[in-house]
Amino acid sequence: MAGRKHAHNPWWTIAFPLLAAALVIAYFAGLVPKDQPLFFALEAFILLGAVFAAVHHAEVVGNRVGEPFGSIILAVSVTIIEVGLIVALMLAADDGGPTIARDTVYSAVMLVLTGLIGLCLVAGGHKHYEQTIKVTGTSSYLAVLGTLAVSALILPNFTTSTAGPTYSAAQLTAVALVSVMLYAAFMFVQTVRHRDYFLAAADDVHAGNYEAPTNRAAGVSLAFLLVSLSGVVLLAKMLAPALDDLIGMAGLPPEFTGVVIAALVLAPESIAAVRASLANRPQTAINLALGSALASIALTIPVITILGAFANVQLALGVPPAKIVLLSLALFVSAITLLPGRTTVLQGFVHLGLFIMFIVVAAVP
Repeated sequence: MAGRKHAHNPWWTIAFPLLAAALVIAYFAGLVPKDQPLFFALEAFILLGAVFAAVHHAEVVGNRVGEPFGSIILAVSVTIIEVGLIVALMLAADDGGPTIARDTVYSAVMLVLTGLIGLCLVAGGHKHYEQTIKVTGTSSYLAVLGTLAVSALILPNFTTSTAGPTYSAAQLTAVALVSVMLYAAFMFVQTVRHRDYFLAAADDVHAGNYEAPTNRAAGVSLAFLLVSLSGVVLLAKMLAPALDDLIGMAGLPPEFTGVVIAALVLAPESIAAVRASLANRPQTAINLALGSALASIALTIPVITILGAFANVQLALGVPPAKIVLLSLALFVSAITLLPGRTTVLQGFVHLGLFIMFIVVAAVP
């Protein structure tokens, strides 16, 4: 048993979630100044600490339940809170925020397919030269993700029942039902029928490096994972006005705020995925990355459909032409780089090249 590490919770993984919760409570109680640079810096520092705490607790829970359940826990947890943030922003907007969901979901998918996968492939490829992933699981992710991405973000631009990048009520309902159906079927395949498709490849060297944490340690980490993720999203919302001001001062379009917020919300999964790739656990990294993108679309569309119906808001889901090109290219490149089952740094740099173009087009439409 020599050399094996036991999962535990250092003091900072408990302190930062509690600090984040305290700061959020103080903020909504009106005890925190909203225009002080010092408090802005404090919020950013605690936000960063909460991100790293979330990563730690997700890994502890993941080590206890094993794959693919560990990846699912983090992906679904982050996405549920992301959906909550979208709903809160839509309800706060005077016009119902018809493009908030579109911009957030598009940014989340592109950040995963370009930046996160690129970082994982470059980090893992640089350290381990070549890494192996299971084609069966990866192809399942990409098939469902591609179908939902095109249905939600591209197809609305070409329907004729309504004007603009929108769906009619019947079309939007159909997309929501398809999202629920495909995600439920995917979860069944991933966790029951074909669970082995999403487990580590045969040459994954991670096995045996860690002792499984106790039920008590995993329970504590699960509770603080939820607190950490809630703190990350709520602190990001608190920082949004200041970010809007900074983005305006930098001459960037208002939509760029969605990119920043999406990056903050995805930070726990991103760090966990890159660390998994560095530890030569490429299948875990891919599960985290593609799982977060898939959950982002599949769980968001049904919720905003219901919200839009009750708030009588015509949701604009279709992305502009330049973003259609980038999204299509990202899906295509992801397929041809991941489906062979072996990855190197070259594929990673291709994804990072697309990430740079995504940021440039978001900053300079």
